[in-house]
Amino acid sequence: MDAFDRVVALMDRLRSPGGCPWDAEQTHASLRRYVIEEAYEVADAIDKADAAGLAEELGDLLLQVVFHARVGQETGAFDIDAICEGLAGKLVRRHPHVFEEQKALDAAEVVVAWEARKRRERGPSASVLDGLPRALPAMLRAWRLGDRAAAVGFDWTATLDVLAKLDEEREEFAEALAIGEKERIQHELGDLLLTVVNLARKLDTDPETALREATDRFEDRFRAMETGARDEGAHLEDLTPAELDSRWNKAKASLEGGASNR
Repeated sequence: MDAFDRVVALMDRLRSPGGCPWDAEQTHASLRRYVIEEAYEVADAIDKADAAGLAEELGDLLLQVVFHARVGQETGAFDIDAICEGLAGKLVRRHPHVFEEQKALDAAEVVVAWEARKRRERGPSASVLDGLPRALPAMLRAWRLGDRAAAVGFDWTATLDVLAKLDEEREEFAEALAIGEKERIQHELGDLLLTVVNLARKLDTDPETALREATDRFEDRFRAMETGARDEGAHLEDLTPAELDSRWNKAKASLEGGASNR
């Protein structure tokens, strides 16, 4: 028995009578959040360049696939073989340049061909936006929607055009703030954020990575502020806005070794 078959057999045992009570009562719905959590833990291990951690987290993610396969088998919907056969068929079908045709494609051409084949598989009445789940993180979904629309020519011609749109959305957001209507503020803020994501897409810059790195910088600087204040016997909550700004700039300069602004 190879390692994969052993994992499947172990899951069968856990779900069988006399197995684990917790595992036995799980459903697709109850397991949903674990799939998402494990995927994020895989991403975290990748970001940390932690090979051992990545191997472990991929195992945890694989467990979720095997778990759902077992639940599907019990309801007669599908099993692990059906999942693997479906995946194998899709890989062959969407890589004819490898398995069928002899035409060589570069990486960019492969992506274009992949998307074209997916559209053909969905049928002539399908939207190019089909297949993007609403459960995706909002920023990732915004990126992918913009990417799909751009694939059929619906896109800004140049980055400067997106910057102009960003200025337009900022003005509309400012107008909403002046009116003070919460629903409109949220609407215009959403439009502003969507435009920022599209700007990142045009620059071929992952907005999730950019925001995560900015958040990490903020955390490092704020913690440095706390440490500096604590060393001087002060508490941030007791400082004036001007004093907080001063400490922020000092923390930023100490961490980056340069002039700072908020």
